[in-house]
Amino acid sequence: MDTLLNKCCKLGLKMTDQRKTIVKVLSDSKDHPDVESVHKRASKIDKKIGIATVYRTIKLFEDNKLLEKHEFKGFSSRYETVRENHHHLIDIRTGRVREFRNTLIDAMQKQMAKEMGYDLVDYRLELYAVPSKRKKK
Repeated sequence: MDTLLNKCCKLGLKMTDQRKTIVKVLSDSKDHPDVESVHKRASKIDKKIGIATVYRTIKLFEDNKLLEKHEFKGFSSRYETVRENHHHLIDIRTGRVREFRNTLIDAMQKQMAKEMGYDLVDYRLELYAVPSKRKKK
């Protein structure tokens, strides 16, 4: 699988040191950071990176289909690298985003589109939840 940096180079995007730092932050992210989080993490690597640079770089990557923007209800826009379809469960108390895959849900969505006379080309499932009060076994 191509890394984000390789994809940028293949597209011919100019890769300044600051952009490379932003790529590193995004590539190392295990969560779905917003712009401010990316800036905070990038600033720890390069104190000269301004928030405007982060906004412009993320917009550039989004426009080139390298990043996917998520607008989860009640939270600032979050970003992740574009990859295979998956679903999200969002903890509405903390904003934590958990990814999951479910082949039954995927098949159901494709079947629903087919029954309605369509070929499914993309889909997104977002679940908004709070932690269960039940004790885990």
